[in-house]
Amino acid sequence: MKTFKIGGVHPHDYKLSAGKKIVEVPLPKQAIIPLSQHIGAPCNAVVAKGDEVKVGQLIGQAAGFVSANIHSPVSGTVAKIDMAPDAFGLKAMSIYIDVQGDEWVEEIDRSEEIIRIVKAEPAEIIDKITKAGIVGLGGACFPTQVKLMPPKGTKAEVLIINAVECEPYLTCDHQLMMEHAEEIFIGISILMKALNVQKAIVGIEGNKPDAIRLFKEMAMRHFGIEVCPLKLQYPQGGEKQLIDATIGRQVPSGQLPISVGAVVQNVATVYAVYEAVQKNKPLFERVITVTGNHVAQPGNYKVRFGTPLLDVMAMAGGLPEDTGKIIIGGPMMGRSAVTLETPATKRSSGVLVLPESMSLRAEPDNCMRCCKCVTACPMGLEPYLLVQEAERELWDRMEKDNIMDCIECGCCLYSCPSHRPLLDYVRMGKATVGGIIRNRATQK
Repeated sequence: MKTFKIGGVHPHDYKLSAGKKIVEVPLPKQAIIPLSQHIGAPCNAVVAKGDEVKVGQLIGQAAGFVSANIHSPVSGTVAKIDMAPDAFGLKAMSIYIDVQGDEWVEEIDRSEEIIRIVKAEPAEIIDKITKAGIVGLGGACFPTQVKLMPPKGTKAEVLIINAVECEPYLTCDHQLMMEHAEEIFIGISILMKALNVQKAIVGIEGNKPDAIRLFKEMAMRHFGIEVCPLKLQYPQGGEKQLIDATIGRQVPSGQLPISVGAVVQNVATVYAVYEAVQKNKPLFERVITVTGNHVAQPGNYKVRFGTPLLDVMAMAGGLPEDTGKIIIGGPMMGRSAVTLETPATKRSSGVLVLPESMSLRAEPDNCMRCCKCVTACPMGLEPYLLVQEAERELWDRMEKDNIMDCIECGCCLYSCPSHRPLLDYVRMGKATVGGIIRNRATQK
């Protein structure tokens, strides 16, 4: 099996919810929908207090080229538009909707019929994806339409589908592939048409043999699509690592995948594209994995955005008594939550509950100069050096040492025998340097 060439680690995969069928979470009494659920500019509210809304109705208008529309996931009455905290304690402007029934806008095709013939032309496909508010559902939440419009001087040659799901514990993408394979392949064909490419590669990690078999069977019936089984090696699902593994091209420092002719889309995003183009359905729900070593019913749950994560947790049997830490996302790149009394959003891929025994960090020791963090880094960086620079606030040196290439995968932290908080310092340094770069650009 193929893999990327630089770095990587091999954490235990803990796929406790593998094979668990997708279960729909009941509607909440009140939905709270943040106006910023993506990379880029927050949306502008296009509804007001007292307005009646339906499922799929536009409630947040994209406020720039890098932005994404937001649609109501429920029907009911807008109670207020106010600040609301997210799972990490950060507040954002949000729309509160008191839920009444489940009335959808008429344009959405709610039938179970699979529409196989793609009638839309490339410009129409991109327009539908833009209007539907689709973003990358692998974690970054980058507006999908932007990737489908390569900058001048670049050309897409191959579409790469990220079906790796290399984060331990998470299985939502895997189960989506098993239950909606045909729709996903139609979605791939739609994206190929939009990009005007003749080749697509679906990368699937080797711990999903059932998905590999199913997708290879499906690929035999779809021109230009091939399946590439990949070795278990984290972070196989990183864009640059996936490109290296599947087509053997390395994206230069500071460049985007399009610089080597590649466009990468997450498999859940592809399914959302199918629903938007063929069913006129905006992105207002997704599948989330709820899991943990002591969770009673780990599983994969379809959740409307705005639903409190505490409601989703209740579907899995509630919080275990020995809960020590709650992570939104996976254990490697996810972040610790301060509360679950906050809504699910486009960014929510998983809720991981760790017991007390697994949630405490070991006491950090002095760096022993073993360079295991350097060996593990899939971007070819020197994490120990970047940490020293962050501690001393040497931001110029951090920029020269390519801190912005860091994908925050956590391989350095995972591999450190001294238990040093490498990722914490690197994240802090990257955020600071990124701010300096943006400020410098605005002053030109």
